[in-house]
Amino acid sequence: MLRSMNDLEGYAIRATDGTIGHVKDFYFDDQAWIIRYLVVDTGTWLSSRKVLISPIAIGHPDWAEKVLPVSITKEQVKNSPDIDTEKPVSRQHEIDYFGYYGYPFYWGGAGIWGGGLYPDMMMPDYVGFESIPHDEDREGEGADAAQHQHDDPHLRSCKAVMDYHIEATDGDIGHVQGMLVDEETWAIQYLIVNTSNWWLGHQVLIAPQWIQDVSWSDATVSLNLTRQAVKEAPLYNPAA
Repeated sequence: MLRSMNDLEGYAIRATDGTIGHVKDFYFDDQAWIIRYLVVDTGTWLSSRKVLISPIAIGHPDWAEKVLPVSITKEQVKNSPDIDTEKPVSRQHEIDYFGYYGYPFYWGGAGIWGGGLYPDMMMPDYVGFESIPHDEDREGEGADAAQHQHDDPHLRSCKAVMDYHIEATDGDIGHVQGMLVDEETWAIQYLIVNTSNWWLGHQVLIAPQWIQDVSWSDATVSLNLTRQAVKEAPLYNPAA
């Protein structure tokens, strides 16, 4: 199923020994269009420190109670690498984060999550996961980390993209109002576009495959579609 990113904001993150905090934002990969991290406000127990939680750790959500269970402890979160969520997340930060939790790197594989489609397939205890028991293999992993430590991970805040202008090939069609995310892969399947400046009272869905370019400096998303093509597409009904 697809879930609205706006609806997921505020969900509780429940560790194996208690609640960590609540979802405040998401970091997505602007090339693969996948949610890579949830930004979680820890509230009073950790002085409102904001921490990153990877979908790798998320188990079966309780949609009715708005809870996302994670297979980590509060103590692990408390001692996790400190990352300033107000600044871009560097690849070095990611390497430190993945090393701390013992996750394999998601980049470099054939799938959107390492060698697979789903983030939980990267958990060390996942059936079929190949562990790294030998010292020489660990050395190879360290060499891989060193090779990629200066990569640009292309991570963007979902909140920062809200209200970006959407441009068709022949004119403006509206602005980003939200995103629809696959609840299993955490891939962004559609941008929810409010067309009120052009087509009053309507919302449409735009798939990342239809995006020709994103100008982060101008806060504009350019499509390889005409206005008429957008107008002829099925309307988005949030209640459906």
